[in-house]
Amino acid sequence: MTDTAVAGASADAAVPSRPARTRPAAKPHGQWKVDGTAPLNANETWKQEDNGLNVRERIESVYSKEGFDSIDGTDLHGRFRWWGLYTQRKPGIDGGKTATLEPHELEDKYFMLRVRIDGGALTTEQLRVIGQISVDFARGSADLTDRQNIQLHWIRVEDVPEIWRRLEGIGLSTTEACGDVPRVILGSPVAGIAKDEIIDPTPLIHELAERFIGDPELANLPRKYKTAITGHPSQDVVHEINDFALVGVVHPELGAGYDLWVGGGLSTNPRLAERLGVFVSADVAAEVWLGVTSIFRDYGYRRMRTKARLKFLMNDWGPAKFRQILEDEYLGFKLPDGPAAPKPTAPGDHIGVHEQKDGKFFIGVTPTVGRTSGEALVTLADTLEKHGSYRLRTTPHQKLVILDVAKDEVEPLIAELDTLGLSARPSVFRRGTIACTGIEFCKLAIVETKVTAATAIAELERRLADLVETKQLPSALSLHINGCPNSCARIQTADIGLKGMMLPTPDGDPTPGFQVHLGGGLANNQREEAGLGRTVRGLKVTVEDLPDYVERVVRKFVAVGAEGQTFAEWAHSADEGDLQ
Repeated sequence: MTDTAVAGASADAAVPSRPARTRPAAKPHGQWKVDGTAPLNANETWKQEDNGLNVRERIESVYSKEGFDSIDGTDLHGRFRWWGLYTQRKPGIDGGKTATLEPHELEDKYFMLRVRIDGGALTTEQLRVIGQISVDFARGSADLTDRQNIQLHWIRVEDVPEIWRRLEGIGLSTTEACGDVPRVILGSPVAGIAKDEIIDPTPLIHELAERFIGDPELANLPRKYKTAITGHPSQDVVHEINDFALVGVVHPELGAGYDLWVGGGLSTNPRLAERLGVFVSADVAAEVWLGVTSIFRDYGYRRMRTKARLKFLMNDWGPAKFRQILEDEYLGFKLPDGPAAPKPTAPGDHIGVHEQKDGKFFIGVTPTVGRTSGEALVTLADTLEKHGSYRLRTTPHQKLVILDVAKDEVEPLIAELDTLGLSARPSVFRRGTIACTGIEFCKLAIVETKVTAATAIAELERRLADLVETKQLPSALSLHINGCPNSCARIQTADIGLKGMMLPTPDGDPTPGFQVHLGGGLANNQREEAGLGRTVRGLKVTVEDLPDYVERVVRKFVAVGAEGQTFAEWAHSADEGDLQ
């Protein structure tokens, strides 16, 4: 052996063996059933210190008497949401400052108040009261949301007890309209009246609202929890983007019931819900809802709020494990396997005139991106009653459905509704466009949305009139406009979805604009399955140029799209150059 070899051998022998590397222990997710209930962040701390529902007593006895400046900071920015109250944005703050200012610098001393309307079901009396509340306390503001609620603005804390008194006197409330709680229950706008309905979800929606809304045991969830239930074959409640959803199906042996979907949600991390593959009969549906909701409460991730929605737990567990935990730990019985719902055969927005199962008619009408007013709501209530209708529904598409209209009243009513800005025969763009609240009132927003959307609709109706005349314009086209990345207006599930942002300009001053998403959609009569839109690198458009862009991309589709191809199909297959 050479000296070099001996030296090397000695050196090798002198090196101690290294211990095996161990990965650091994973941080707990804050799952109550796994990690215990000790709070892991400030939000979880204050939620445990005092249930959000308890703030009502302080609003009534202290804050409404002593005014805005008397409100405790944690109550103001946290627990007020449990009663449907958010501070609104202070006027005059441009979108470029949204991310740089503190919440107290962005907020005004006025509130947005969300009226909870489970199933979207309203009487004309209830509509009139909401409208009068708007006139008396909200400077006439009123917006129909894409979750079947009505939102009012400019609310003073001093007026909240009287607003509650009026709402609760007619069977409405703001209870858990916001916050880490079960939010409003979306329901089919034609529940109980449609001729082709599979199952009427109305009794179930009522049971869930009566039993569980305002229950302290379910008032501290990891994050918001959204429910949607329909028994109509159009699948009209955007079920794929809710935490819990039931869709009407017919089991070949067990009859009518529901297909269960879990774990949907959009925001900045979009995820479509998944079927658990079970059949849920009406008699166990409430217990199934309670089971899924309790799983979210007990196993949902609480450490990081950005990962606290049910969709993240579903992503990690998958449908099979979720079903097992639901059946074994929460229900105590097995659910039968069930079929999927077939592709919808009709649009789910219910616009136009449709015969009910009792021989009367319902009329679906659209305002402009949900914007209305208190005075208009009062007038609408009077108008409907004059024509013999005393019921209506809000929809998940910022629309209204008028119920129980006699045949000879249909056309006279449609004519009067037109004078109120409610169209039963809208243009493609007015029908398919929705918009979030935007910078006018929302502290998270970066761009203005409602006026932007209304301007775009008017421009596109004018510019594309030739395509309407030649019947080349698609019969349905969705344009969803959102003022920030959080997707309240469901940008990832639109033919054309627009995410608000500030865009650079040649002179260095940023200008409001949008990132463009193309080809998204939920299950409807033109597509069998939901899918998210695509983005194209660098594809952004300013607010000013929005009508130009939409006109350009629609004309390109009309010119080069294949026979029978939908806009969404074309958008996913098109070259990037055709989408610019």
